[in-house]
Amino acid sequence: MQQAGSENRRVRPLLAFVLSAFALIGMSAAQAGDLRAVSGLLTPESVVAKADGQVYVTEVGAFGKDGDGQVSRIDASGNRQVFATGLNDPKGIVAAGDHFYVADVTRVVGIDAHGKVSVLAEAGDFPQPPHFLNDVARDSQGNLFVSDSGDVRNPGKGAIFQITPQGKVSLVIAEADNAAIRSPNGVLLDPHGHLLIGDFATGELLRLDLKSKAVTKLADGLGATDGLALDRDGWLYISDWKGGQVWKLNLAEAGARPQRYGQTFQAAADISLSPDQKFILVPDMKAGTLSWLPK
Repeated sequence: MQQAGSENRRVRPLLAFVLSAFALIGMSAAQAGDLRAVSGLLTPESVVAKADGQVYVTEVGAFGKDGDGQVSRIDASGNRQVFATGLNDPKGIVAAGDHFYVADVTRVVGIDAHGKVSVLAEAGDFPQPPHFLNDVARDSQGNLFVSDSGDVRNPGKGAIFQITPQGKVSLVIAEADNAAIRSPNGVLLDPHGHLLIGDFATGELLRLDLKSKAVTKLADGLGATDGLALDRDGWLYISDWKGGQVWKLNLAEAGARPQRYGQTFQAAADISLSPDQKFILVPDMKAGTLSWLPK
């Protein structure tokens, strides 16, 4: 009995230390046993991971309240700190070296390595008034492709814009040009230079040929399609904001149907992949969490 008591005295401090460490870094187990999550985020919407393991997540804060939006940085241990402030309702984020670009309601901003925010394109720079700028993708020449989800209360009036590194904005395509571009949300460039688009209103996955402007439907039934992420093996990951689902689709397989993960979120927003591509990073806007979902 004395030996068992001695073991307990050694184990308890170790257990207390482990539990305290998890509490300090805000990591918690979610519904799945090996699903990690950082909690306490302020309406997290989009996420991007850098090669050094640091993760940057946009936080909307209170919807419609200017100035309370921010970007937080989370290191490989789960420690979180505010990186950039003074945003309105920041959504899609993309990395460009040590800089970032963020869609912020009706403008697109740049953020430097020190968290300093500057405006790349104001609402007045767009060829038509933007309604609800949402996601951002970047090509190898530094051009940005930004989705405008249009009228979110009465779905429609969606558009895709291109912004050059110098801040010149042009219209790529709009619902007026093709009815399939109804409420575009997630955007992502595929290896062939086509733009993949997830439509929030229709639940369709579209492919836009940027040269011919032809639109092809690749999949449907994806709910309120939000974020897109593509791995090195050609698997595309898709989030459904309203249904709280995450899907995967093999783009290399003709006629492949999306497969759904078992994990359910309250509001799965704009996803990304971890640097090692072993996890899908899922911001949950309603739960205030960022989860590492095993692929």
